[in-house]
Amino acid sequence: MAKQIADTTVLANGVKFPWLGLGVWKAKEGNEVENAVKVAIQTGYRSVDTAAVYQNEEGVGKAIKECGVPREELFITTKVWNADQGYESTLKAFETSRKKLGLEYVDLYLVHWPVKGKYKETWKALEKLYKEGWVRAIGVSNFQVHHLKDVIEDCEVKPMVNQVEFHPYLTQKELLAFCKEQYIQLEAWSPLMQGEVVNVTEIQELAKKYGKTPAQIVLRWDLQHGVVTIPKSVKEHRIKENADIFDFELTAEDMAKLDALNKNHRFGPDPDNFDF
Repeated sequence: MAKQIADTTVLANGVKFPWLGLGVWKAKEGNEVENAVKVAIQTGYRSVDTAAVYQNEEGVGKAIKECGVPREELFITTKVWNADQGYESTLKAFETSRKKLGLEYVDLYLVHWPVKGKYKETWKALEKLYKEGWVRAIGVSNFQVHHLKDVIEDCEVKPMVNQVEFHPYLTQKELLAFCKEQYIQLEAWSPLMQGEVVNVTEIQELAKKYGKTPAQIVLRWDLQHGVVTIPKSVKEHRIKENADIFDFELTAEDMAKLDALNKNHRFGPDPDNFDF
């Protein structure tokens, strides 16, 4: 189990993937995203998660260049947006993202949403990028079990990561079990329920019990479920606070308390009913 911020899980292909990363969704291009990434890296984070649609890849790239940590110690994720899905268009979109980031390679490239009738062609493009060494690992985002089975059925390289909405109101038990069985690493977006965790009585009580914040309780819960987590923040004190989750452990009973909060509630779109 993760004991410190530098700890990693190992993906199916042997690549090491940090348990904790910084998400930069909604972080504005320019100073805001650059400062957030630099603060995170100074704090000890080594993983940054962006996407073409976030429109801040250039800022992330600039911060990486200026942060003083060697490129090979960092783990950078970006994603192909829905409008760019399909084989040739994905290859082009990747090149655009890579140039914006100013990187020779990307650590993890994800299919952002399972766009019906397109995601398998998109996946073939990711396999090509992976085989040619442009990306160290490939995966998907917002894929349900049936989408994953569909890709696995005739792929050459299986998805190594599935990044989904995951938090105490949406515990995704079946999906988590399926991913574990297939050696696909589950990763949580919106782990803090878009800030809602601070308003949940059971989470507040656990925060008091452990002398931690509600956010820290939930991020710890992610890790103990074997789920990589990428809380987003642009505030320095929050970025530091979100990383302070390696010095305590939730009991099995308290893990179960959090699991019991599940109501299959999504704060983001439903992958099966999403207007692509």
